[in-house]
Amino acid sequence: MNGSLAANEALLADLAAGLTPSVAVEVAVCVPAPYLSQFGTLAARWPVLQSVALGAQDVSEHVAGAYTGEVSAAMLRDLGCRYVIVGHSERRQYHGESDAVVAAKAQQALALGVTPIVCLGETLEQRSAGQTMDVVKRQLAAVIHVNGHCISEIVVAYEPVWAIGTGKTATAEQAQEVHAVLRGQLQAATSHADRIKILYGGSMNAGNAASLLSQSDIDGGLIGGASLKAADFLSIIGAAR
Repeated sequence: MNGSLAANEALLADLAAGLTPSVAVEVAVCVPAPYLSQFGTLAARWPVLQSVALGAQDVSEHVAGAYTGEVSAAMLRDLGCRYVIVGHSERRQYHGESDAVVAAKAQQALALGVTPIVCLGETLEQRSAGQTMDVVKRQLAAVIHVNGHCISEIVVAYEPVWAIGTGKTATAEQAQEVHAVLRGQLQAATSHADRIKILYGGSMNAGNAASLLSQSDIDGGLIGGASLKAADFLSIIGAAR
């Protein structure tokens, strides 16, 4: 929950100034719902931003109706969203979103042609108890169960909760171990698992991006605080080339 009209414009201006489109790297920005339309306006001003996909930070599990304050997948599609984050740890923690709700949100997004970025991850307590793999596999299994053959159209983001906004980061080896397990689970669920990107989302920054992205099963990053600084975000994009 960051940004303002002025701050967004300044950030995207700096991003546009330093961005070089590349077929090797896909870039998206997932902005708060009130500012989704602003992105389109600024992309028209700076054409290089047209190579950057637009995403939202959440979507309703419902199609439409008496759900005041909710934003539907159809609304996101109308605004040109290609992606939407579902199941972020903060939604699970502060809004009580269950695995079933996350799966339903992914289903709604897929039905409208919006790609869900499905977040998975364990707390420090769960990692300390040796439950990491059980937790992330359970979370992913719920999405696979509900979405069946459409599962090959999702993006997965592993975000260890203990490493979000804390300055702590899983080592490249720790992250790779979890990504490899998730990759295996996806391969067991669909013959098109090679289409699915798995991102790392636990405090990836300009300093550690290259090490994390060098791992065989880490396809990209779900960037948090570092994306609010254009120089850092551009550095991470550069590390992904």
